[in-house]
Amino acid sequence: MNPTPESILKQYWGFDAFRAQQREIIQEALDGKDVLALLPTGGGKSICFQVPALCKEGICIVVSPLVALMKDQVENLKKKGVNAMLLHSGMRFSQIDAALDTCVYGDVKFLYLSPERLRNEMVQVRIQKMNVNLLAVDEAHCISQWGYDFRPPYLQIAEIRELLPKVPVLALTATATPKVVDDIQIKLAFKKKNVIRKSFARENLSYMILKEDDLKGRMLRILSKTPGSAIVYVRNRRRTKEIAQFLQTQNVSASFYHAGLSFDERQIRQEDWINDKTRVIVATNAFGMGIDKPDVRLVIHVGFPDSLEGYFQEAGRGGRDGLESFAVALVNNHDIAELQKKMNHEFTTRERIKEVYYSIGSSLQLAEGSGEDEWFDFDLATLSERYKWNPKEVMEAISFLEKADHLIISANSDPRSQLKIRVNHDTLYDIEIRNPKIGRLTKVLLRSYGRMFEEFVPISETLIAKRAGYSLEQTVAILDKLHKLEVADYRPSTGLPKLSFVGGRVRKQDIHISKEVYEIRINLIRERIKAALHFVQTDKVCRSQILLKYFGETDSQSCGKCDVCRGLSKFNLNQEDMELVKSIVISETSLEELFDKIEKPEKEILKAVQLLLDNNELVYHMNGKIGLP
Repeated sequence: MNPTPESILKQYWGFDAFRAQQREIIQEALDGKDVLALLPTGGGKSICFQVPALCKEGICIVVSPLVALMKDQVENLKKKGVNAMLLHSGMRFSQIDAALDTCVYGDVKFLYLSPERLRNEMVQVRIQKMNVNLLAVDEAHCISQWGYDFRPPYLQIAEIRELLPKVPVLALTATATPKVVDDIQIKLAFKKKNVIRKSFARENLSYMILKEDDLKGRMLRILSKTPGSAIVYVRNRRRTKEIAQFLQTQNVSASFYHAGLSFDERQIRQEDWINDKTRVIVATNAFGMGIDKPDVRLVIHVGFPDSLEGYFQEAGRGGRDGLESFAVALVNNHDIAELQKKMNHEFTTRERIKEVYYSIGSSLQLAEGSGEDEWFDFDLATLSERYKWNPKEVMEAISFLEKADHLIISANSDPRSQLKIRVNHDTLYDIEIRNPKIGRLTKVLLRSYGRMFEEFVPISETLIAKRAGYSLEQTVAILDKLHKLEVADYRPSTGLPKLSFVGGRVRKQDIHISKEVYEIRINLIRERIKAALHFVQTDKVCRSQILLKYFGETDSQSCGKCDVCRGLSKFNLNQEDMELVKSIVISETSLEELFDKIEKPEKEILKAVQLLLDNNELVYHMNGKIGLP
């Protein structure tokens, strides 16, 4: 007899009860139904597929584009005594082959893999041999061309379904508009439409848009009035360091984080912040995905993201413990002008997109037809400088090439250095005896990492140096020496994203960027920026209502907490006043009748009426009276 979801939850997580909607989603998966789970950031998505998979015999395949997040989940499962494995684009053929064999013949319960791995014939053949009990698709919005982060490799999942016709699909996302919700179910070949959603409303989170020229001063005042852990999001790497240093000069414990830092440095700063050694982390949007710190009291945006999807995810990292928290965006006229400029600017031409593709292949000295299933370091700065291109233009071109399924670029490949020992145990022992300095380091390596004789394993030079009592420079020098002596194969991290040519490099004239796809992508980008601008610029509609309406919740009430709602207090208005006006105008009503029925100054009643009209909760009729829409 299979265990119950409640017993699994208690055994592995120590919880007595599920959160809202989790139990319903789990039951749908256990009943063999396809289901799309819409849960906001921090809503406990992983439990929704991990619990039903543990309730049944067999293995759960989890598809996700976020290697760092998958890695964290795999490590957490292993700590719970659950066997889980991870495949991603940074792995070698031999590593993938061995891992797949273990999934077929071993006792693995979860196989995590990135969507591009699904293209591989070897992966598809092995999956058919596995006893798969569930196919979980995380970040499911990536499968929709209408989604803000469309990734063509996700379309491969429908083909995997054909290989596993009886296996249910559990798709999960925290950000999906109504159009994307429908498209996800179509693209994943749901047998029957089935959506379970938790409201995206965050009752404990107050959204604030503050127009401010003195950004640093206002940020400092907000931090001084709001105790607790905080994240400050900025739009570029340079600003992370600049603002963190400013906060440090003001005696605020702060650090900065962006993708350009080494893996070890990012880990250290992240852990210091999670463990409250650092109060404020100043970061680009590279920070936060998969980090579950429940007591973030404040999320500040200096400037504003170019999509409400991005803003909602970042702001939603505040207050996951249910206690009062604030999401404050500090914007000025320059920020608004930048968003407007982004919305109206001329996008990279289709011809330039082809030139970028061709130049990347040439810079890698890659022959036409080669490069399939290979991953290469991508150095944006070097490429841009060589061809005298603006780096933003290059990245824009790459984004179009990704959407057209010509390239895959992944900043999520394991960024750590890799090492494999090439000699046998006896030879290594002889080397250690002859050279104690090397021996001291190799002993640390063998104590710290397993399977180094069989395969490449990711390593941390910083950790090795600390355990061996060497400096980082000494450690790297010894690893380099082991490589030159052919004792080990040492591959230091470049810190660069990885890039792959889908199906191998094609000729320039064979690169197909259809006018239709090109124009769809441009229009989607502009529509998202337009929605972000509306959110920032309005001062008459509740912030929470705007967000919820964008994600398909059209019947929400004003939150009473955002800067717009708080503005009502200037007129001695509250939510009860607004509801009173609405109740009186169920049948058409004139302003004079409202003045007679409500014991408030006419100025305050007029303000309430105007806000309701602006919020589309009331309308003027042709006869001059007010009524419900």
